[in-house]
Amino acid sequence: MTAVLIVLSIPLTVFLLFVAPVWLWLHYGNRRRQGSLFQTQDARRLTQLQEEARRMQTRIRALEDILDAEYPDWRQQ
Repeated sequence: MTAVLIVLSIPLTVFLLFVAPVWLWLHYGNRRRQGSLFQTQDARRLTQLQEEARRMQTRIRALEDILDAEYPDWRQQ
């Protein structure tokens, strides 16, 4: 039983002291870089969507002005 504990404890100790910290450091470092990339892409996409919404709003206003001029009662129908 003691031999089994020694055989299992040595690799576990090596893993916990050397492998796990490096693994976690690489993992979360990569996540941090990806997170900032997504934030940049998200901000760019949000800006695009805002511009598209402004253009659509302008078009809708123009269409409503045309309808108001040609069919004054279109809103009640």
